[in-house]
Amino acid sequence: MSAVIGGAAEAADPVSITIPQKMGNGETVEVYYRKGNPLTAPRVRAAEHKTETLLLKKGTIRREGAMPLPCDIIMEKDTPVTLRDGTVIYTDIFRPADEGRHPALMAWSPYGKEIGGQMLDDVPMRAGIPVAATSGLEKFEGPDPAYWVSHGYVIINPDSRGAYYSEGNLNYWGSQNSQDGYDTIEWAAKQPWSNGRIGMSGNSWLTVSQWFIAGEQPPHLAAIAPWEGFVDHFRETANRGGIPNPVFPEAIFDTFTSQNYLEDQPRMVVTHTLMDAYWQDKIAKLENIKIPAYVVASYTNPVHTHGTFAGFREIASKDKWLRVHNTQEWFDYYTPGNVEDLRKFFDHYLLGEDNGWEATPRVRLAVLDPGHEDVVNRVEQEFPLARTEYKKLYLTGGQGLSVTPQKQEDTASYDTAVKEAAAAFTMTFDKDTELTGYMKLHTYVEADGADDMELHVQVEKLDEKGNPIPDRMTHQPIVAEGYLRVSQRALDEAKSTEVEPVLKHDREDLLKKGEIVPVDIPIWPMGMKYHAGEKIRLTVRAYNPPSPDMVPAFGSAKITVPEEGYTYELGTKVPMKTVGGLDGKEHVKKAVVPPATRNKGRHIIHLGGKYESYLQVPVVPEK
Repeated sequence: MSAVIGGAAEAADPVSITIPQKMGNGETVEVYYRKGNPLTAPRVRAAEHKTETLLLKKGTIRREGAMPLPCDIIMEKDTPVTLRDGTVIYTDIFRPADEGRHPALMAWSPYGKEIGGQMLDDVPMRAGIPVAATSGLEKFEGPDPAYWVSHGYVIINPDSRGAYYSEGNLNYWGSQNSQDGYDTIEWAAKQPWSNGRIGMSGNSWLTVSQWFIAGEQPPHLAAIAPWEGFVDHFRETANRGGIPNPVFPEAIFDTFTSQNYLEDQPRMVVTHTLMDAYWQDKIAKLENIKIPAYVVASYTNPVHTHGTFAGFREIASKDKWLRVHNTQEWFDYYTPGNVEDLRKFFDHYLLGEDNGWEATPRVRLAVLDPGHEDVVNRVEQEFPLARTEYKKLYLTGGQGLSVTPQKQEDTASYDTAVKEAAAAFTMTFDKDTELTGYMKLHTYVEADGADDMELHVQVEKLDEKGNPIPDRMTHQPIVAEGYLRVSQRALDEAKSTEVEPVLKHDREDLLKKGEIVPVDIPIWPMGMKYHAGEKIRLTVRAYNPPSPDMVPAFGSAKITVPEEGYTYELGTKVPMKTVGGLDGKEHVKKAVVPPATRNKGRHIIHLGGKYESYLQVPVVPEK
């Protein structure tokens, strides 16, 4: 019999406890929780908790090198907000220094509303964003108050439930988090500085929050701007293709702090490996979103690409716009021209300005072209493009791709015990070709020596000599990817289309010895130009968990700011404090590691004859 701690039962592993939690469908699930960083851990860069109102003067700076404030700003620090269940969270508010009523933008996340555990300074080269590009008042991945207040907006930066000094337990999206966002928006709309129109802005976690909170339909939420963020936590990040991946959430866990407990997402990933009530609660209610939306996507984000495109396609808004960029999410979000473009959108819907925004093309597309010049901001009417012609490139026994199927049955295989072993299939284009949209691999597989397979599929562009072409920003090849745990190959027939298969994830069908099964592996959207003589390569290999190094060493940078007053006059000497840094202590107890691979023996791909294995690609003819 387990002990109970404040309503939570101790789990078999002393690192975690379980807390019963009601899901959106009314079902109660025992959810794992554990402790995160204490507020004293240097890496979380916790600020002093103090409810006060400050006047930040025009021309002052938050930190050395940052942009001076372009106007006076009233900062209401650590303002309490009481949620429907009585929980109190705290938010910082930045607003114009007047008595007027203004629209507001809310940036919802648990990362810290002042400095916090994640900053661009923790990222190599600050992702190309100079310190002087922003004021330093912004929370990580959120709008810069200095810019927006100078244009008549209020910025609301909450620490969500359980983060820092906010009460309760910190959770990962879902119905509880969505309702909290709803409550905070409705609270904000009643404030004396509000014109009753609230928007949401921000990237990554702050975008995922927009999909979920907007799905609850807060009456005063008037517009959103999701800037890269997933919509289905199970299918797109935690268990993509049915393969449990606790690596990313475990690394992110290191950046969180709370006075209470944090939802132990990594443990839920490895203990809830099918689409149950817990994961259904982690799917945004896109069909409920009917307000205007400015959506920004890219093809190269390993976490957010699919969800951003899906969000744009599936929300019910009649007024929605999509822009696909060719750089990096943070760089794109803080690029001045893009900030101005976003303000034009919000000016129209939150200020009511007749500024011509509605004439903005509904889709502005990028098409990547490594080795050449990318296409940027090409005007389109929809995504995927209506003129797309879906072509099948058949796998051949000679490790090729062909527009005609091979008549003879054949196989390709690799030994899963050999590092980097794979089956690769290549084709050379005889004319310039654009592939933009969704791909899928339809093939037949057999496991020799196991009852399951975990597959990782990649599609990439090669130069005329067959070499990968590095991206100009990351210096790594650009790939479109798909994953599948073969035992979870069953399709959701109601949601799947000929263009995009959707896996159901409701059961496991293990393989019998010698059994050959068909599989459809969805490959995330890509926009790529191939020139005559260049090649496309499909690679199928055994899945390996990603490296924890995929997440930057958040909290490592040391940031110096004033001890009092928040900002200071440039060139003056005031008492300063330095926060941040990794102290070498293990503040967060690691809970899980990636589960043992199901890959053993040989993976066999059947092709040709009755096994029509093919890569379906989206060919876009010129207008």
